Amino acid sequence: MPSEFSADRPSDRVHPSAPGLARELASGAIGRREFLARVTGLGLGAGAARALGGLALSASTAAAEIASGIVPGGTLRIQQTVRPLKDPRSYDWSELGNQTRGFLEYLVEYQSDGAFRGMLLERWEANADATRYRLHLRRGVRWNNGDAFTARDVARNIARWCDTTAPGNSMASRLAGLIDPATGQARAGAVRVADTHTVDLALSSPDIAIIANFSDYPAALTHQSYAGGDPFEHGIGTGPFRPVELVPGVRCVLERDTEHAWWGSAVLGGPWLDRVEFLDYGTDPASWAEAAEAGEVDLLYESVGVFIEVMDALGWTRTRADTAATIVIRGHQQAEVDGRRPYAETRARRALALAVDNAICLELGYAGRGGVAANHHVSPIHPAYADIGPAEHDPARALSEMRALGLEDFEHELITVDDEWQRNTGDAVAALMRDAGLRCRRAILPGSTFWENWLGYPFSATQWNHRPLDVQTLALAYRSGAAWNETGFANAEFDALLDQAMSIADADTRRAIMARIETLLRNEGVIIQPYWRALYSHHNGRLVNAQKHPAHEIHLYRIGFAA
Repeated sequence: MPSEFSADRPSDRVHPSAPGLARELASGAIGRREFLARVTGLGLGAGAARALGGLALSASTAAAEIASGIVPGGTLRIQQTVRPLKDPRSYDWSELGNQTRGFLEYLVEYQSDGAFRGMLLERWEANADATRYRLHLRRGVRWNNGDAFTARDVARNIARWCDTTAPGNSMASRLAGLIDPATGQARAGAVRVADTHTVDLALSSPDIAIIANFSDYPAALTHQSYAGGDPFEHGIGTGPFRPVELVPGVRCVLERDTEHAWWGSAVLGGPWLDRVEFLDYGTDPASWAEAAEAGEVDLLYESVGVFIEVMDALGWTRTRADTAATIVIRGHQQAEVDGRRPYAETRARRALALAVDNAICLELGYAGRGGVAANHHVSPIHPAYADIGPAEHDPARALSEMRALGLEDFEHELITVDDEWQRNTGDAVAALMRDAGLRCRRAILPGSTFWENWLGYPFSATQWNHRPLDVQTLALAYRSGAAWNETGFANAEFDALLDQAMSIADADTRRAIMARIETLLRNEGVIIQPYWRALYSHHNGRLVNAQKHPAHEIHLYRIGFAA
């Protein structure tokens, strides 16, 4: 490993770019969230980062740190869809991560203010070009079967994440620099156990998103005896809770592990709860509100649509997170419909985007709760966001282009899941297409049906989670052959630009490349992306540290009942 990583390097030693970022924060050139994401992602501890930037702890973080006003004990009841579990590296829903986060932990935790905090990692370091990382594990951590948690566990998990042959393994798309393309496995020498509590990573190409990807919900760590399947049945983890019961569509239950001391109690505080129940009330928000009014739940996973005001009227406490969560409407470029590929032609895809007014979609689909997007899936929240101007709306030209392609009589079938805001957004897009003279019918599917084939529909809408860095979702969704590439987009120029962006730690320098990426995505008509979502949740007012997380994460060790 390069000499810049000494074995005793302290967690508050700064990356070379950090002082300059602190000056940008002080001048107002960047915001708090961007500053924290950038400096902690490259190895500066969250506390040291806040000190460097002259930042106090946010109210939510401070409360989590000192557990002010929490009375230990009690059962927390959370309204949430309860899904059948599978290998964590193939998780494709935030809810899956929440169901196991109480016992399957992560190397890193993404915090609501934008910082990355070490969990099973005590600290980490990156070299100047983000091709080498050194991971320092927390000492004294044990699995709940008594085994010590060591660097071999981390190396094993990273190797599993690199396995491109594992069905549904999206982690492989996030760790390309560690993978040998010839074998589809971790490259020889890419992951090295330096000692019992240190792992060194040697990437074939720079990647500024490694730490951010370690915090994403498919990156839960499993024990060496785990060989796949339902993690609840396996049951071994390092977290403060233990799995008790899982009935998909009904409930998921965890209880505090009283037989094993949790490493985090001395470091983070908590856990405070005795028991956690995730309760499934279906997909109709009206049933969630009814459960809340009846006192059957304490916390909603998410509050949506008109039911935000309904929950306000019940006297529940509203919390909000501004995010890069979104919805995209896309034609699959490889899909065949009646013997033709209607979305293979760039002009056809661009014509669809010209027909849609994104501001109207935000108003009709999401009641204006968010910001208008620009059809390129990079958010103003992201560190290297480049403002290339709004998406063009020209319905007359949309029809003209379709006529020129002989597609004016083609009937598009826009498929969405049967979810209020996604259904409403799909209805708005279809209406705007019809107003432009294009033919469009709607298909609304129950979630159990929609998500079985979400990658393959010819024309559909999909929700995408917030992710901290601009390059993360781009790599997951638009890189050629990526596990979650639902558009069929395969473009060598885009892939090369993304590789270049992932090599540049400084967001100001990266912004020029990001402008090219955003322009390419929009010029190719890859997606219609109408808006960015503000996320909301409600709780009954008796909870502490239950604020809505921008990535839908529920950190159970933090939450407790107020005195």
